[in-house]
Amino acid sequence: MLIAVDIGNTNIVIGVFLKDRFLNFRLSTNLKLTQDEYCINFYNLFNLYGINERAYGAIVSSVVPQITPRVINAIETVFNIKPLEVGPGIKTGMPIRYKNPSEVGADRIVNAVGAYEEFKDALIVIDSGTAITFDVISKKGEYIGGAIVPGIHISADALAEKTAKLPRVPLGKPESVIGKTTINSIQSGLFYGYLSLIEGMIRRIKNEMETDCTVVITGGDSALFYRHLNEIDHFRPYLTLFGLKVIYEKNA
Repeated sequence: MLIAVDIGNTNIVIGVFLKDRFLNFRLSTNLKLTQDEYCINFYNLFNLYGINERAYGAIVSSVVPQITPRVINAIETVFNIKPLEVGPGIKTGMPIRYKNPSEVGADRIVNAVGAYEEFKDALIVIDSGTAITFDVISKKGEYIGGAIVPGIHISADALAEKTAKLPRVPLGKPESVIGKTTINSIQSGLFYGYLSLIEGMIRRIKNEMETDCTVVITGGDSALFYRHLNEIDHFRPYLTLFGLKVIYEKNA
């Protein structure tokens, strides 16, 4: 089996590619956990689901450098295999046209590689999570750049924390854009505001690219949005994990 691990700001997402199936799990990203505790988490998780195939490889991408060594060492300890880490020196097969390529988050490159491997087209890849990232790939398979905005949960938390009377609200699609209560108004502003943000960014990127693009959405909050966005061509909730698999195979 191949183990793919994406360490994000909110969750650690684990993909397991077995001979005949694909499984995925989520752990909370916890800066306080020790390496031994991460070992226990991996060991218990795989035993809980009866996964006993021998791992032939593992690959990790991370945007949380504080815990990356602990997770990598835990994988090595539990599965007796040294993981690849997405970073400088790893082969992606994708030229990076950023002014400073080392600034691009590993997850953004992995998403771009995974999407281009599947669609072989000019792409806008949207990852909706703690932050919402927009990544742009040329038809020739070059990473051009993109945009980053705070995710919907950050905005909801900031609104509650920075105001005296506005509460935290459950996120979801309200019945109407015009809210009749404070809670409905906040829900509308967050949900429809972020839909408008995503729609507007897609249009502006396409105008700047001067070409049509295939639009792919992924990430932990993507299920909240994708059904309500006509501009989205493909919903790929596990794009990052499949992108890690592609990169592992390029480096195996």
